[in-house]
Amino acid sequence: MSAEVSNDNIHHPRTVFIRRHSIVTRLTHWLNVLCLSFLLLSGLQIFNAHPELYWGHYGANGDPAVLTIGSEDDAGTPSGFLRVAGVQIPTTGVLGVSNVDGEQTARAFPSWSTIPSFQDLAAGRRWHFSFAWLFVINGILYLGFSLLSGHFRRDLAPMAHELSPRHLGREILDHARLRFPKGEEAKHYNALQKLTYLAVIVVLLPLMVLTGLTMSPGVDAALPALVDIFGGRQSARTIHFITASALVLFVIVHVAMVVLSGTWNNIRSMITGRYAIHEEGPNA
Repeated sequence: MSAEVSNDNIHHPRTVFIRRHSIVTRLTHWLNVLCLSFLLLSGLQIFNAHPELYWGHYGANGDPAVLTIGSEDDAGTPSGFLRVAGVQIPTTGVLGVSNVDGEQTARAFPSWSTIPSFQDLAAGRRWHFSFAWLFVINGILYLGFSLLSGHFRRDLAPMAHELSPRHLGREILDHARLRFPKGEEAKHYNALQKLTYLAVIVVLLPLMVLTGLTMSPGVDAALPALVDIFGGRQSARTIHFITASALVLFVIVHVAMVVLSGTWNNIRSMITGRYAIHEEGPNA
């Protein structure tokens, strides 16, 4: 006697499109990409003018530096190095010394990584300040929209149960194994995403903006307390460099997660707002 299997009991995955990102979130996201790209490249141009970082109120050639990217003569050939807290690492060809028109040239960051490509501090500052103000205005618009629309509370604020060590430990393990949420869970940011985005929005970016303002003589004159808060303009410059480096690390990890979890689906959601979810459902 043969058993018959009803098609009603067979489940097949189905694709459902949800609205994941508002138009304001998408526009401010891509404007951030533009601003941060130019800020990074012009910032490296500015750093090249004096590739040393100090702590305190003062810093000049010969003063003890917490970080130096430089070069030294090695039997008639320039040799690049990175020195951090007294530990020196050879970096010829990457940092300190790079190839310019076929010649080994002393330069902290290579020409392909700066705007403009040639050494020009004034031009680098103009690029940096122009996009810095655009970035700040864009950030204020995004933050205002997120608070007024409920996006901040609804999508970015983690719930109490998501902050438990057990929950966070499971998410960390899932990420390490490249196991990404599916179905209903994929409709929302997970706890690690929320905490990371909040750290960038609430801590990293404001710190980068404030330390940048602290390095301005005009802002120092109007708000001298900023210099005291960061322990000096040189300390502010060092913190600015650290926060910018942390932001670059965040972007690298962010892009890697976008690729690993579905490149086209993620990019489409940030362009059109539509995000594809694969759900289990009965066969029609």
